[in-house]
Amino acid sequence: MQKINLFSPLKTYCETFEREFDLISEKRKTQLQALRQYIFEKTQIGHPVKLVVICTHNSRRSHIGQLWLAAAAAFHDIHLIYTYSGGTEATAFNPRSVVALRQAGFEIVTADKSKNPIYYATFGHPHTPLKMFSKKYDHKENPHNNFAAIMVCSSADENCPLILGAEQRFSLTYDDPKNFDDTPLESKKYNERVREIGREIFYVMRPW
Repeated sequence: MQKINLFSPLKTYCETFEREFDLISEKRKTQLQALRQYIFEKTQIGHPVKLVVICTHNSRRSHIGQLWLAAAAAFHDIHLIYTYSGGTEATAFNPRSVVALRQAGFEIVTADKSKNPIYYATFGHPHTPLKMFSKKYDHKENPHNNFAAIMVCSSADENCPLILGAEQRFSLTYDDPKNFDDTPLESKKYNERVREIGREIFYVMRPW
């Protein structure tokens, strides 16, 4: 497969993550290591790695996680990684998350102006943009078997005990930046969450 070259601003942003791995607690590293082991074992035998990132509304953390997984795989030239996101219900990809991801270096364009708009996101070239919109985790565009479910919010993790078709499930919950919507801290907290999720994903996907 052809190597994807990340956009320069995003590549520069990603190159700083390694210096922040010490910010991740040992307990958290143990949780992240389980996901890393799953990905490693699949790639070593040449099997596709299908990763579905799940939160309640598929509006913020799940989309952020999906994009960082895809970007980290491209950054480290790891093949056969396929990333998706979903929720226990559908709402919309929150525009505050879109803004924060753009500030990190992703290119995201809006395809329509519906209540649940479709976005196309990319992080380098050559790369087919990822189609992103809010949907339930079992939507037809997501895999229905042989995937890992990555639960990034405690509500979805607690209220959705069974993810049909998932061969493994990982609980990696994050605080919801929604708590700071329409406050003076809104932008700061969204940027912090984008960075935190990116840092931990890059820890998972660091070279074997």
